[in-house]
Amino acid sequence: MLRSSEKFAVIFFLAGSLLVIASFMGLETSTYLMNLIGQIAAFSLLALSLDLIWGFCGILSLGHGLYFAIGGYLVAMHLVKVAFEKTGTPPDFMLFMGWEDLPAYYFGIESFAYLLFLVILVTLSVSLIFGYFSFRSRVTGVYFAIITQALVYMAMLFMFRNDTGFGGNNGMTGFSEIFGLNFRENKTATILCGISLTVLGLSLLGCKKLVDAPLGRFMRAVKEDESRLRFLGFDTVYVKLTAWCISAILAAIAGLLYVPQVGIINPRVLSPELSIEIAVWVAIGGRGSLVGAIFGAVVVSGLKFILTGLVPDLWPFLLAILVVGIVIYLPNGFSDGARVFGSIARRLVSAPHRKLQS
Repeated sequence: MLRSSEKFAVIFFLAGSLLVIASFMGLETSTYLMNLIGQIAAFSLLALSLDLIWGFCGILSLGHGLYFAIGGYLVAMHLVKVAFEKTGTPPDFMLFMGWEDLPAYYFGIESFAYLLFLVILVTLSVSLIFGYFSFRSRVTGVYFAIITQALVYMAMLFMFRNDTGFGGNNGMTGFSEIFGLNFRENKTATILCGISLTVLGLSLLGCKKLVDAPLGRFMRAVKEDESRLRFLGFDTVYVKLTAWCISAILAAIAGLLYVPQVGIINPRVLSPELSIEIAVWVAIGGRGSLVGAIFGAVVVSGLKFILTGLVPDLWPFLLAILVVGIVIYLPNGFSDGARVFGSIARRLVSAPHRKLQS
């Protein structure tokens, strides 16, 4: 029998697959709605990536925006190269810098297969180097969180430079097509939304299988008592490093899915605020539940999309009230609330039956 995580994974996968199939059959949908759902699906995958390392390994990262940005900037490079070759119109940063051609590191990135290879290679390299030295040095807790925040902030300052070839302060935009599909067509938004939901479903299922596997049990052991595990002779560095790299790749894939749906990327995706917001999604949804992290991302990002349009100045205060309320009354997030309210509901339903028996 399928468990809750597996059920949601199947739902996401089927919904995404049906959207992609229906779009090729001429289904007309709201472009705005498809973009909104697709963006929330990408954010959900981002929350899932953090929950894997924080909820099951006990490692809080406040710099997961870095890996999200790696995926986002690489797909933006792909889209810029495709648009430049198709139209001959240079992107804004080339005009600003007076360049006649794209930098040499754009070579080959017009190939989507090469793009996917680069996303995995760059993300794996950065996460492997950073994770190895951090975990080998036994940096933990708040100190690790501070280091990850410093790393993402350093990356943001670098990307603000105009001579990097990544758009500088204004970022990268002006994308024309992806997979040969024009961004102005309604079908493109539907397909991207469907792909995002499908990838989310597959990732959720993969994470569930991972945490139920022996590696997942080692991750929980690291979270509960890492020093005892080391005393028993286990090398916890490689357990944490494996989980960290998988989490980073999931975050990069989320960025890869997100950028084509918003049509722009700039250094603000590397802002400390986004990385903290990811942790808020997971904390509100419930650490260590996978589905809870997705639920937290859906609720918070959904409310943000709605309320920033209605009362933009009040949104930070409303989010703060929500976080404080969750921390005080539901320390384990909405996933804990679901169990509490479910228990109350069962008691209410069974109360009349108990009275009749008495």
